[in-house]
Amino acid sequence: MISEEVFAEWSLKIGLVVLVSYMAFIMYRLAKDSKAGKTGMLWIFIGLGAGILGFIIKEILVATLEV
Repeated sequence: MISEEVFAEWSLKIGLVVLVSYMAFIMYRLAKDSKAGKTGMLWIFIGLGAGILGFIIKEILVATLEV
């Protein structure tokens, strides 16, 4: 049997991966539908992806520095 703590940890990790993937898909569709071109698509991914990247870096730092 799986404990609630392990289930919650795995659910969070899987849910976040799904959410980030869906957000990347939304950014791609936004760039494609607005006909932004290659440069516009790059800036959309840089601008909107910065928040996702910041969250990932924070999680890595918390896991690394946790004693």
